[in-house]
Amino acid sequence: MSESEESKPTPPVKRSLSEQLAYLHGEFHAPNYAPSLSLVKGRGAYVWDANGKKYLDFVSGIAVTALGHSHPAIVKAVKRQAGRLMHVSNLYYNDQAPFLAKQLCELAGLGGKVFFCNSGAEANEGLIKLARKWGSEQDRFEVITFRNSFHGRTLATLTATGQEKVQYGFAPLPEGFKYAQYNDLESVKAQLTPKTAAVMLELVQAEGGVVPADPEFVKGLAKLCRERNVLLLVDEIQTGVGRTGTMFAWQGYGIEPDGFSLAKGLGGGFPIGAVMMGPKLKDVFQPGSHGTTFGGQPLGCAAARAVLDTIAEKALDTNAEAMGYMLQSKLKKVVDTYSFVRAVRGKGLLVGLVIDRPAKDLEKILTRRGLLTVCTAGNVIRMLPPLTLTARQVKQAVKIIDKACQEWQAELLNQQGN
Repeated sequence: MSESEESKPTPPVKRSLSEQLAYLHGEFHAPNYAPSLSLVKGRGAYVWDANGKKYLDFVSGIAVTALGHSHPAIVKAVKRQAGRLMHVSNLYYNDQAPFLAKQLCELAGLGGKVFFCNSGAEANEGLIKLARKWGSEQDRFEVITFRNSFHGRTLATLTATGQEKVQYGFAPLPEGFKYAQYNDLESVKAQLTPKTAAVMLELVQAEGGVVPADPEFVKGLAKLCRERNVLLLVDEIQTGVGRTGTMFAWQGYGIEPDGFSLAKGLGGGFPIGAVMMGPKLKDVFQPGSHGTTFGGQPLGCAAARAVLDTIAEKALDTNAEAMGYMLQSKLKKVVDTYSFVRAVRGKGLLVGLVIDRPAKDLEKILTRRGLLTVCTAGNVIRMLPPLTLTARQVKQAVKIIDKACQEWQAELLNQQGN
């Protein structure tokens, strides 16, 4: 028997569903993820694991299930569309994509157009391609992004991402990307050259530690881009579709970008992305310059229309603002109570609890106590509950966080004593 065969996990003779899933994942999935739970059912803001344990879900598939799990409007739309027509090529019209395109363009109010795709990385890739195509005649191809940003995992978007750990091992990286300091306008000016085509940013650096952009910085950046005839592109993959309290985060900053990307919450759980284009960019893509097989398929568009209709009908962007304010307000008591909790920050229902040390152990305690969160930037507990969040659920979450912090504090004191 070879050494590799000896190290292979042996499947249990009698396996629970959790054990089966863990075994199959270990055997057949590439090892770039390390799941901790086996989730099998969701309803609203709650999920259940294979053992029947219930959790309050403040991850939402990392901002994907914007209306919560299995929302009736999405389920109805997907079931209906799946029974009629799931997919046709973009060589033909379908009866969902044009209506969704109109809906999104009217919500943005930029007088532009939309290109549909499948994911956030693909949407950001589309923005980068648009910027290069737009600037190509003037030999302008550079895109300025920001340190600690996150824009995706394709070669172009991981290069746009201002984190070396994401880029490690993938050299040589595509040329044409430069990095400025977030919330520092002078840093942007220092990176501008005659070859600059665009500046691309997140209005909350979610993966970078839930860091909101300073309003004065954003307004100054928009003015600078107008003056220099440089495109202003906004990555709305995590912040878009009502999450920060407005339909799109840039609307809360009083600016108008030349283009922005959407994905995650747009389909409410169904994969769909969108490249939103203002007047400068709306006719840059011509036949043959860009494409995608699955983008704009009727099934995904039907799900997205249900999401947007529900947000409008229930004023869920307003609810996100109100519940986000309530969550941050109540978490300030946690900040004041525990010395290792440094701050709470965020915008709408994209909230981060900042810890003075690696926060993964706290995340594990929260999970054990029934609250799902996601540690980011090493020391931030990120929370992305559904836009349907209620005041009762906010109180439930804060109570769990307080108890988890009590438990962790006791563990830390015990470790110091030993």
